[in-house]
This record gives sequence, C-alpha cells and structure tokens, in this order.
Amino acid sequence: MKIWNIELSNKVQKQYKKLPKKIKELFGLLILDLEKTGPVQGSWKNYGKLSDSKHHCHLKKGRPTYVCCWEVTSKTIKLIEVYYVGSHEKAPY
Repeated sequence: MKIWNIELSNKVQKQYKKLPKKIKELFGLLILDLEKTGPVQGSWKNYGKLSDSKHHCHLKKGRPTYVCCWEVTSKTIKLIEVYYVGSHEKAPY
C-alpha cells in the first residue's frame, strides 16, 4: 500500500536515463520502499540522514559507487522529492 508520494526532480529524470540497468532496478526498489515506509530507510546500505528533511543511501558500493538523495518536502501530505541519483563523486552533500 502506498503511503508516501514520491516526486522525481527533472534532474533525476535525466540522470535516470544514463544509469546502468542494475542501478535502475535498485533505484526502483528504493522508490517502492520510500512509498511504503517513508523517508527513513535504515535497511539500505550506508543510509544516512543529512539534515532534518534530507536523506541519502548507497545503491551500489565499490567503483563507481551510486547514491540516491531525497528530501521530505511536505510531512502533512507525505511528499518526498528525489533530487539526485548517480555517482557518489557528484553527489550534492
């Protein structure tokens, strides 16, 4: 059952197209987890809270490492915006 609404920023929609197939699959699983359980994803590798509203986790460790970053934009309507998905080197944190 979907509890949280997920929005992908325009940047993420463009970044997604360039990701390897396996990373796209993992990203899809993360989105499903975010919809079901919300922004705190302690079961994902290297999950971390960046601030009160921002979070991130690793989709794949090693070289290259892929990460995803998201932000709670509204607690009242339960809205999460994914604002980055891609290599760890370019992550905005």
